Amino acid sequence: MNIALIIAGGSGQRMNQDIPKQFLNIENRPVIIYTLEAFQRHPSIDAIEVVCLSGWEEILKAYAKQFNITKLMGIVKGGDNGQSSIRNGVLALKEKGMDENDIVLVHDAIRPMVSEEVISDCIRQCSLFGSAVSAVPCNTAMLTTEDRKITSSYYDRDKLMNSQTPQAFSLGKLLWAHEEALRRGITNAVASCTMLLELGETLHFSAGSEKNIKLTTTADVDIFRALLAVKQIGWMK
Repeated sequence: MNIALIIAGGSGQRMNQDIPKQFLNIENRPVIIYTLEAFQRHPSIDAIEVVCLSGWEEILKAYAKQFNITKLMGIVKGGDNGQSSIRNGVLALKEKGMDENDIVLVHDAIRPMVSEEVISDCIRQCSLFGSAVSAVPCNTAMLTTEDRKITSSYYDRDKLMNSQTPQAFSLGKLLWAHEEALRRGITNAVASCTMLLELGETLHFSAGSEKNIKLTTTADVDIFRALLAVKQIGWMK
């Protein structure tokens, strides 16, 4: 099976909004529904599990019913940070009896523009190599700084990739990784890929997209609205 594990446990503090960013209503749909619909439509996705911010589970269930997200098989309570939220989701899949060879695509709920092509290549690369990190080449100058005020060096951008989600691994690999991370005292990895890299794993890239933006700030929401408008009039596939 190919399972989408959607991480929607964040509170959205950087947006200074009363409503968590994954539940912001954009053009008559919550952000998370755009994300869920992308996986609902994909023919190779068999099931969807959502890790949800505590207190919003019933609202999410209502939205899933309203927008006919029939592949949703469960909603799990989020953790204290991203790593613990993903761990909660992975453990829930194990408890449901999912096979350790099943492919799990870990995806941010606040990346609502994920495309069928990005999802497909993530599944393809993980099937071939055992891991897939959606990514795009770095196309800007990357400067180093200690205080965010001055810089005296830079990274070679030709050796850098910007990671995105989805990031895919077998369920068995994720179960091992989260157990091993806790054993080694790794408790706040910023992403599945960085946690696995800390554990010494070598990972493979899959195709990302510049349109696969993460809604972190209000400016990102403005960009998302613009992308939706362009898509609706047929300029963008």
